[in-house]
Amino acid sequence: MSIRRKLFLSMAAFIVGMGVIFALLTKVVVNDILDVMLRVDRSKEIEELSRMFADYYEKHHHSWNGVKHVHIDKDNGKKHEEFSILLTSPERKQLYMAGDASYESIVGLGVRSKVQVNGKTIAFLYYYDREVGNMSKLRMGITSSVTTLLLICAAAFVLLSLLVAFWLSKRLTAPLGLLIPAIDRLGKGEFGVQVPVVTNDEYGKVAQTFNEMSKQLQRAEEARKNLVADVAHELRTPLTVIRGKLDWFQQSGCSIEPESLLPLQDELIRLTRLVDDLHQLSLAEAGKLPLERKPTDMHVLLQRLIERVTPSAEEKNIHIHMTCSTDKTTILVDPHRITQVFLNLLVNAIRYTPEGGAVKVTIDEEPIHNGESRMLRIAVEDTGIGIAPEHLPLLFNRFYRADEARTRNRGGTGLGLAIAKEFVLAHDGTINVESTLGQGTTFIVKLPY
Repeated sequence: MSIRRKLFLSMAAFIVGMGVIFALLTKVVVNDILDVMLRVDRSKEIEELSRMFADYYEKHHHSWNGVKHVHIDKDNGKKHEEFSILLTSPERKQLYMAGDASYESIVGLGVRSKVQVNGKTIAFLYYYDREVGNMSKLRMGITSSVTTLLLICAAAFVLLSLLVAFWLSKRLTAPLGLLIPAIDRLGKGEFGVQVPVVTNDEYGKVAQTFNEMSKQLQRAEEARKNLVADVAHELRTPLTVIRGKLDWFQQSGCSIEPESLLPLQDELIRLTRLVDDLHQLSLAEAGKLPLERKPTDMHVLLQRLIERVTPSAEEKNIHIHMTCSTDKTTILVDPHRITQVFLNLLVNAIRYTPEGGAVKVTIDEEPIHNGESRMLRIAVEDTGIGIAPEHLPLLFNRFYRADEARTRNRGGTGLGLAIAKEFVLAHDGTINVESTLGQGTTFIVKLPY
């Protein structure tokens, strides 16, 4: 059953039930009010007659024998001429009757009361006169009119409410009706499909979330296709070189000098590094990367890395300096993995910084906000060529290069930043990038204490 039908049936059942309860309660209340009015009008007479019959019952040893010969004092009815009474046992057997009215009139239009002795009901007394009969007829007429009016009003109320419920159920489920076909298309592989956001409520948020999910799936599918193409390209280049060299050696028929094998060795090293990087990246993305965490002083580790890349920086007359504004630089990390992260960032900073530029490494403690855990913030900033804004969201993707014109031998495999991101995430940290064209780039790594 559809949500729309469930919603409509639930609202309809509630409305019908409330209408019936309202009608029944109103009828009961009106009847009680009219009964009270009728009893109050003859309460004195009924009380005197009830007391008389109760005294008779007690004087005759709890028996109604001879009650038919009881004489009713006409003074009891002097204000209401032509009154009639009827006395019945609790089993509805007639015990006494006086007056000119018929049995049916007395029972149907008269006022009934209980005759009690010591709290026990010994008989029922019916009192009737013309005015009481008229009031009873009026009561029944009012009751009938009220009942009819209630039924008509309840039916109109239920009908109107059902129309409103139908309209509401249709309106509330309309956004889902727009979403379902898009979900079916997405399930068939049509990534990137979008649905219109027609409301600002929870349905609108669901539509926005679906649109974002669809875009992410489209980007993931494009990344998958690009990954296959990039891996094929990366493997094809060294394999082509190796195959060409081996073909040349075979065709030449000459002895091979050791120096001639060096290009083959370089390409094999490149292939090995590419396979190792892909393996590490796949382990990190699957959450299966082995980590050997130990307390590590990041200030000392970064100082060693700076000394390691200083020769490359000096070749381009690039100055590297580090500042530390906190004395709490020891954190629990895998030093080997973190070394790979920052070595990649430093090498990239030097590679894309022109001669005479500078690279700055900053260590400080991230301020705590809203109960967040303490983080060590490390920034690697260069004065290089910068990165265009459209490239920043894709910078940590596999094989992504902001400068496609750059040769692969110079630009690396394109896996360094993807690996760095996964290694940082494996340490429950974050890595972000900020860049301005022509001014430089800053990579910001935050690691928990």
